[in-house]
Amino acid sequence: MHDRDFGFRSLIKTEGAIPFVPGGLFLDDAVLPPCFVAAVCGKGGPFKDLAVSRRRRGNYGGVSARGGFGNGVFLSVSLSVKGNDGYALDSAKLLGNSNGEKVEGVEVEEKEKGKVTGSGALNTTKHLWSGAVAAMVSRTVVAPLERLKLEYVVCGERKNLFDLIKTISAAQGLKGFWKGNFVNILRTAPFKAINFYAYDTYRNKLLKLSGNEEATNFERFVAGAAAGITATLLCLPMDTIRTKMVAPGGEALGGIIGTFRHMIQTEGFFSLYKGLMPAIVAMAPSGAVFYGVYDILKSAYLHTPEGRKRLEYMKQEGQELNAMEQLELGPSRTLLYGAIAGACSEAATYPFEVVRRQLQMQLRSTRLSPLATCVKIVEQGGVPALYAGLIPSLLQVLPSAAISYLVYEFMKIVLKVEST
Repeated sequence: MHDRDFGFRSLIKTEGAIPFVPGGLFLDDAVLPPCFVAAVCGKGGPFKDLAVSRRRRGNYGGVSARGGFGNGVFLSVSLSVKGNDGYALDSAKLLGNSNGEKVEGVEVEEKEKGKVTGSGALNTTKHLWSGAVAAMVSRTVVAPLERLKLEYVVCGERKNLFDLIKTISAAQGLKGFWKGNFVNILRTAPFKAINFYAYDTYRNKLLKLSGNEEATNFERFVAGAAAGITATLLCLPMDTIRTKMVAPGGEALGGIIGTFRHMIQTEGFFSLYKGLMPAIVAMAPSGAVFYGVYDILKSAYLHTPEGRKRLEYMKQEGQELNAMEQLELGPSRTLLYGAIAGACSEAATYPFEVVRRQLQMQLRSTRLSPLATCVKIVEQGGVPALYAGLIPSLLQVLPSAAISYLVYEFMKIVLKVEST
């Protein structure tokens, strides 16, 4: 052991065969400080005598010799500079292991990869929660308007809007305007969460593929359409259940579970996907217009002198700003652009919504195709029948879309959601 210790020290002693004397970086004469030196010794190399048995460690004057490479030994010391925050520099490196055995460097790398994966999962969860909270708040606020819209679409109401309000109030009281709101939240919360998350993800993926600094309008519309289709496929059953509950006679089915059981027993599982094709046909352009219009308006503003000035101000102030002040568009402009995007989307795709609701109300024995349903609606009420309830729908969509975008952007800042 003494010979090996002397042999290693002879590698680092000064010229002239003067015994090693601590100095320079070596401020402590008791132990060599952690510095990184590595030597891989082959079987016929000059340091073959330093080879140690597999999985055994030797310590030579503060220098750790570690075996396990088969053809030689890994000798290492790490160089660290200790500052106010502890060890600020760790020069640990990894030499290749031809036998495929794990060494400390590999383990560290794998741990780091695990942290990245965990961080990505956490970021996804926070992103989804941002969209879910936005849906909960916006839907609860506009639930009365949503109820009026459904009365027009499902029941084919021809009454004056104020007469309809009086009818609902007299029959069910104030709580009647929030009828089905809990189910609506159960439907819209995951729907909006998936929708917002899918749009941001698809848009950023398309942006990376194109290599552009900013998404084009085409990429925005494609990402919005794909997000709408994704959310529809996953969330349509809950929307069907809610429509069945609100329809006349829905009270007798016994809530969400009762309605679900009734539909499965009487019409089969796929009855939950009534109106799937019209829903997809509607949600593709709806998502494209909703997210595309908002992003176009947002991008246009941020490229104006006022927008650049705001971004520069936010950059300078940094964390001193509260969450509302960190909104790129500001609260009022976020509400405005969200409302415009929602109105454009609703007006463009409302006839699909009417057809889909009618399909959900049909029984299996008398079920018509989407095209036949559309023709029937036009025959009974003319083209305006495809827009039955559009006014209360717009009254509901404007505040809903505005609040939804405001809460979504706010929650992303609060939860510190990173771009996907």
